Amino acid sequence: MSDKYILDGHKAVECEDLLEWAAWFETADRHVAKTDVDGIRFLVWLGKLFRTKRFEPVRVSTVFLGLNHSFGGGEPQIFETMIFGGTFDEEMWRYSTWEQAEKGHQEAVGRITNHK
Repeated sequence: MSDKYILDGHKAVECEDLLEWAAWFETADRHVAKTDVDGIRFLVWLGKLFRTKRFEPVRVSTVFLGLNHSFGGGEPQIFETMIFGGTFDEEMWRYSTWEQAEKGHQEAVGRITNHK
């Protein structure tokens, strides 16, 4: 079993040849999804008045890693969602398929936008 993968459309395919993998990886668009969440404003009730609170912008990025990050434990972990900025900065999840990665990306965006 290889630890290197390339994409054929949205399907991950094992790649035994290091040079083939490197050539593909060099020019491939590995983004599954990227979402920028602007700084969120909302009103906070402080006893007798409301105050506006603002959070820093946050980016959620989901990419195809091209290398198996399960390190021999279970299904290949070859996609990754990561949050940059805000309360959940550097939280990360990994997946085996493009479909799981898309779903995980949306869940991470929801986590940010629903957090108060």
